[in-house]
Amino acid sequence: MSILALTAAAAAAPAANKNPYGLWEALQQGGVIAWSVFIILVGMSIFSFYILFTKLMQQQKIISQGRKVRASFWNAPNLREAATKLETRSAYRAIVDDALIAQEQHDKLTDPIDRHDWMGNSLARSQGAIGARLGEGLAFLATVGSTAPFIGLFGTVIGIYRALIKIGASGQASIDVVAGPVGEALIMTALGLVVAVPAVLAYNWLVRRNKSIMEDLAAFTNDLHGYLMSEGRVKPRLGGPAPKTDAGRTAAAATARTQEPLRTGATTTADRV
Repeated sequence: MSILALTAAAAAAPAANKNPYGLWEALQQGGVIAWSVFIILVGMSIFSFYILFTKLMQQQKIISQGRKVRASFWNAPNLREAATKLETRSAYRAIVDDALIAQEQHDKLTDPIDRHDWMGNSLARSQGAIGARLGEGLAFLATVGSTAPFIGLFGTVIGIYRALIKIGASGQASIDVVAGPVGEALIMTALGLVVAVPAVLAYNWLVRRNKSIMEDLAAFTNDLHGYLMSEGRVKPRLGGPAPKTDAGRTAAAATARTQEPLRTGATTTADRV
């Protein structure tokens, strides 16, 4: 056998083993519509993962800031010095700065409203702005999760339609006639699901984390409101045993007296041991 014959046989072997019904072949057979559906779904997937990773970094940054607030913020002697312990571009720092600005603006009102209501509204507006920033991009994830299966279904419908046309043109429904269009249709359905499922999972996860973050921000805002209204006398308890009031001390003493063993004639279990 000549060298040319061996070379031709070697080149023909991979071609014979090549899958004629793969993704690339399905896109080639589907034409413009298949390529359009594929590009749209791939673009949706890329932007979904981009939003997922960027929102996770944003959320983690705020969570880390919350730990710093609990660790050192309330130990400062005044609010302005406490604000310097926070990062300049942080959610908690934004709330504190807005509170200080609102406190200064209240004194400049020509027809002032109640200071409690003014500060409460200002802090609520600041907290709402942070919540709006945390929610940016989530609408896109929800849109991808709800529309990607239907975009894939559109490609499926076109694939089935092309299969029917081939059957009608050839006059027979053999496997080799309909395998290509039907395979293209199934691939488009699978792509739609592959894009939609991660988007839905990411949306639900990010929404849950946002809810937890907003609860922490609401607690901080409430503590800050109380601090401002009391001129620094009211601060959140950061841990350790609760301080005992006079009523608490009286109740504790009464409990101790009732639990004190009687020494007149009877002995306790501890005494017997």
